[in-house]
Amino acid sequence: MKKKVLLAIDSNSVLHRAFHALPPLTTKKGELVNAVYGFLLVLLKAIKDFDPYYIVACFDHPSPTFRHKKYKHYKAKRPPAPKEFYEQIPKLKKVLEGFNIPVFEKEGFEADDILATIAKLAPRKQIFPEIETIILSGDLDSLQLIDRHTKVYFLKKGVKEGGLYDEKEVEKRYNLSPSQLLDLRALRGDPSDNIPGVTGIGEKTAIKLLKEFESLENLYKELEENSKKAKSLPQRIKELLIKQKDQAFLSKHLAKVKKDVPIEFDIKKCEWRNFDQQKLIKILKSLEFKSLIKKVKELFSSQNQKPSSYNLSFSF
Repeated sequence: MKKKVLLAIDSNSVLHRAFHALPPLTTKKGELVNAVYGFLLVLLKAIKDFDPYYIVACFDHPSPTFRHKKYKHYKAKRPPAPKEFYEQIPKLKKVLEGFNIPVFEKEGFEADDILATIAKLAPRKQIFPEIETIILSGDLDSLQLIDRHTKVYFLKKGVKEGGLYDEKEVEKRYNLSPSQLLDLRALRGDPSDNIPGVTGIGEKTAIKLLKEFESLENLYKELEENSKKAKSLPQRIKELLIKQKDQAFLSKHLAKVKKDVPIEFDIKKCEWRNFDQQKLIKILKSLEFKSLIKKVKELFSSQNQKPSSYNLSFSF
C-alpha cells in the first residue's frame, strides 16, 4: 500500500529564502509580502508534487534556546533579519490557518528540533498505512534527520530549484551516512551557526576521519587507546583533535537536533484537506495574491487526481 506523506515545513528557513530571493512585493497599503508570496509558491508546488496527506509548519521560537544557554556565542555572528522579514511571519501564520495547516513552535527550541520530534512521532501515531515524512527546508542541517521514514526536500537556489535527499543522495554528496552528518559538523564546525568545531580541520579531513573511525566517540576512543589506526594519523591532526576535544563535543551538542521536544502532536489534526477554501481565498485577497488564488483553485479542482510518484527535483 502507498505510504501517506507528511510534509513538514521548516518555515523560518523557507520564508527567509523567499524573502531574499524575491524582489520587494507590497500591497496597496504598503505592506511588504514578498516572503509570504514566495513561501506559498513553494508550498503549492510541493503539494502538487508530493501529494501530502498531512502538513505541518514548524517555526523557530524567538526566545533563546538551550543551545544559547550552553554556549553564549551560538549564532552570535549571524546578523538579525530586518524587521520587514519578521513582520511577515504573522501574515504567513494567518495564511497557514486558512489552509488548516497546524503551526508548531516551542520556547527554548528551534524549528529543526520540532521537525525531528514530529518525524520521530509520526510513524508511531499512525501505524497503517506507513507514513513517509518529507521535510521542506532551505537548510542543509536538516539532512541529519534523514532515515528510512524521512526525506528532505532542500531548496538549492532561492525558491525556484530544489532536490529531494534520501540516504543514497546523502551518501552520494558527502560519502557519509545521514547519521554521520552530525559528527561532520562537530569536526568541521558551522560558521553560519557559529559552531566552532575543531579549528584547523576542514570538511575533507573531517569526512576522511569519519570514513576511517565512523563516529566522533570512536575517533576519540581510539586516540586515547593510541590504537594502530590512531597512530597512522598525521601528527598535526592528532594534536588538533586532542587539544580541542572539549570543543569538538561541545560542537556536537550544539549541532544535534532534539527529538523529544514536549509538544502536543496529534497526527489526525494534521490532515489538511478539510478546510474552508472561501476563507483561504479571502485571506489571499487581503494580501492581493491574485495569481496565487488562481493557482489554489487549479490545484484543488484537480486534488482527486493524485500523482503515482514524485520527482527528485522541480523548478518553476
